[in-house]
Amino acid sequence: MKARTLGELKKSGFSARSVKDEMRANLIKKLKSGEKLFQGVLGYEETVIPQLVNAVLAKHNLILLGLRGQAKSRIIRQLTELLDEEIPIIAGSEINDNPLEPLSAFGRQQIQENGDETKIDWVKRDSRFVEKLATPDVTIADIIGDIDPIKAAKGGHLLSDELTIFYGLLPRANRGIFAINELPDLAGKIQVGLFNIMQEGDVQIKGFPVRLPLDVMLVFSANPEDYTARGKIITPLKDRIGAEIATHYPKDIGLGTLITKQEAWTERNLGADFRLEIPDFISEIVEQIAFEARDDQRIDKRSGVSQRFPISALESAVSNAERRALITEELNIVPRISDIYSALPAMTGKMELEYEGEQIGAQKLAKDLIKRACGVIFEGFFLGIDFEPTVRWFDEGNKLLLSETASAEECVMLLSDVPELIDSTLVPLDFSKKEKAKLVSACEFVLEGLYAQNKISRNEEGGFEAATKAKRDRRGMIYEDLTDLEGYN
Repeated sequence: MKARTLGELKKSGFSARSVKDEMRANLIKKLKSGEKLFQGVLGYEETVIPQLVNAVLAKHNLILLGLRGQAKSRIIRQLTELLDEEIPIIAGSEINDNPLEPLSAFGRQQIQENGDETKIDWVKRDSRFVEKLATPDVTIADIIGDIDPIKAAKGGHLLSDELTIFYGLLPRANRGIFAINELPDLAGKIQVGLFNIMQEGDVQIKGFPVRLPLDVMLVFSANPEDYTARGKIITPLKDRIGAEIATHYPKDIGLGTLITKQEAWTERNLGADFRLEIPDFISEIVEQIAFEARDDQRIDKRSGVSQRFPISALESAVSNAERRALITEELNIVPRISDIYSALPAMTGKMELEYEGEQIGAQKLAKDLIKRACGVIFEGFFLGIDFEPTVRWFDEGNKLLLSETASAEECVMLLSDVPELIDSTLVPLDFSKKEKAKLVSACEFVLEGLYAQNKISRNEEGGFEAATKAKRDRRGMIYEDLTDLEGYN
């Protein structure tokens, strides 16, 4: 049974540890037991996580340095798993006073008045985490605290009395973790206040000599551009952050696809009759679009292309496939390339463009990224497979229009007219002609791949036709006439 008074707590043999000692001890237990650290964070097993472990073992304050969408906030919030499940505090304390060594005037007063009968509360680990997004309007009072005249008047205290203090976020994080996201956006005078906490272990409010040696694990996050180029983190504070840990985007398509699959909302309540299946090539294309965007000189690399880009794009593509199934009353929902094009609204808002990109426009640039991504993934699936009869059919003046709202049955009838397209498409893929929804998706993927290689053309309505000779001569060029593109062509 948990202690409810100071006397009971003393009899239980409880001894308090600093928060960094607590996190270190719990981390050691997890490492010895082989427990997985930072659930749901993929791709950091050999890079970020070992550095985090080292920082906690060294009892360092730390900063996560990385572009947006690199799981910085998720990692910071999971640091609470290294705290004890709950700890005792003096009941009513605003700063989680340790019953055995109270910091605040309130805590000391309670013990002086009540002795071993002082009431004890227990605080769970999640309540010991305080997080703040740094913005230019954050004040020193928000972070550190301020004098509260109403408290002074009601209690009959002098303004210099510690009992008149309204504590800010940092003192309220005492015996816990205090996290600040986007640290460089914090005003310099507030950074000085943080430096004072880290250097001297005390808090000064309104110039009154209040000493609060807080027990806090300080964790920050920042964008590399803000941290290094703008120089908005004051040097003394930067010098006292024990560990600077750089995060990163997924190293390869396979890992990126796993992250997107984990995070994207695709497990939908579609009803007992509907069945959703996302082909591997669709998932890989969506991920490749993000990789292409991160390498594209027309997109601002200082902002980065968040992992939320492919997550939102996949969710939107699935939604378009779902909409088609509701219209056509088909039970098998399989996203197609046309559904990825329909997901453009989920992509354009997640790219910060350079001057050249702004001249082209986000819509046209996103379509170009889709084309390039399809070309890369197409070569991985169909390398060495000859689609010459298919290309020749288009060269003879034939055209093919696959509407994004057309049923799989309708599309298969149209695709059957294209020589050897269906049979060649099925060579590397593990499904049969009877699976019509998947067959249509795969054939559209092949046509898009041929378009990416400039062997055929694609128009705004999703129709495919022969490529012009000019494009044939520039088969390796992906950027052809982007400045005067109309639609997808």
